[in-house]
Amino acid sequence: MNEVTVTSLTNLRNEVSYGVGKVFITDEPSALGGEDAGPDPYTMLLGALGSCISMTIMLYARRKVWPLERVTVRLRQQRLHAKDCTECEMTTDGFVQRIERTVTFEGNLSDEQRARLQEIAHKCPVHKTLMSEIVIVDG
Repeated sequence: MNEVTVTSLTNLRNEVSYGVGKVFITDEPSALGGEDAGPDPYTMLLGALGSCISMTIMLYARRKVWPLERVTVRLRQQRLHAKDCTECEMTTDGFVQRIERTVTFEGNLSDEQRARLQEIAHKCPVHKTLMSEIVIVDG
């Protein structure tokens, strides 16, 4: 089980503690009332997803002994009206969160290997978590 503790500091700045003695700061941009002292929550979410995609692909390529040198994952998140979402099937009212992603590879890979790595990108655990039902309970 993963665990973090988030403690408010000043204004909108927070300290996120994890592991043994490890911390980082989150904040909101100045334009939203923060001090821009660290990534905002949505940047953290995209960073978690992108990191998971990259790690999953690198581990797969390593196991296959493929010449993958680098993975680059670019992600953009936007909130839009469900009626404007062409990919949405279940949500028709209100808003949806839409994440666009582009995954590129560096290395002497065949077209078949690149295609397989694109498939593997959808299998990262964070991607699966975001696509599944999420339950948040008070503990």
